[in-house]
Amino acid sequence: MQPAILIEGITKRYGSGSAAVDALKGVDMTVYPGEVVGLIGPSGSGKSTLLKCLGAVIEPTAGKFTLGGEVIYDNGWKTSDLRALRRDRIGFVFQAPYLIPFLDATDNVALLPMLAGVPNPEARKIALEMLSALDVQHRAQARIAELSGGEQQRVSIARALANKPPIILADEPTAPLDSERALTVVKILNRLAQEFQTAIIVVTHDEKIIPTFKRIYHIRDGKTYEEAGEGRAT
Repeated sequence: MQPAILIEGITKRYGSGSAAVDALKGVDMTVYPGEVVGLIGPSGSGKSTLLKCLGAVIEPTAGKFTLGGEVIYDNGWKTSDLRALRRDRIGFVFQAPYLIPFLDATDNVALLPMLAGVPNPEARKIALEMLSALDVQHRAQARIAELSGGEQQRVSIARALANKPPIILADEPTAPLDSERALTVVKILNRLAQEFQTAIIVVTHDEKIIPTFKRIYHIRDGKTYEEAGEGRAT
C-alpha cells in the first residue's frame, strides 16, 4: 500500500550561525491510509514544529515530504498554492475547537467546503453527513455555546473531515476532555480513519489514550523513532 504520508530526513533550523537552533534533525515517518498514529515526546522535543511543517504552516529547512504519492516538499515547496493544499488536502484538529461562536454547528462545518467553492446547499449537506458520522446530528442547529466540550470537539473533527482530506493532523485533541470523552474521541478517529481511508497523526501527552495507538512515533531532541503500540482502540 502506498503511504498517505512519507517524511524523509525533514530538518528545521531556526536562526543562523552561533545562534542557530535545530528543532528537527532528520525526521523520518510513514503513515498509511486508514491509520491513526500517535506522536509523543516531551516539551521542546520538536512535536509542534513537525506538525507545522506537515501542515505547510512553516517551511522545513531540508528533507522530503510526500503526500499520497505526490512530492509536496523536496528541499523546497513543490506546490505553488500552499493555501489550497491546507484547505483541500490537510485537516486540522486542535486542543481548543476554534469554532465560530455566532454560527451553528452545521455552518461551522459547511464553511470549509464553501471556501473551496462548493455551493451552499451542497456544503450544508456535506456538513450534516459529517455531523451524522460523529453522532452529533441532533445538535446541528445549536450554537457553539450550547454544546458541551465533547460535542464541540466532535464538531471540530467534522469540520476537519468536511473536504475529505487524505491526512488529518490532530494536536492534543483530547487534552480538555475527561477520560470517557477522550477515549470516545479516539474511537471516533479510528472509525473515521477506516471509513474515509484518512491518515491521522495525533500529537498527545494524554496518558489515557497513548495505549490505544497501534503505532507510535516518539520524538526527542528533534529525531524520531517508532515503537509498536498496544492497539486497544477499536
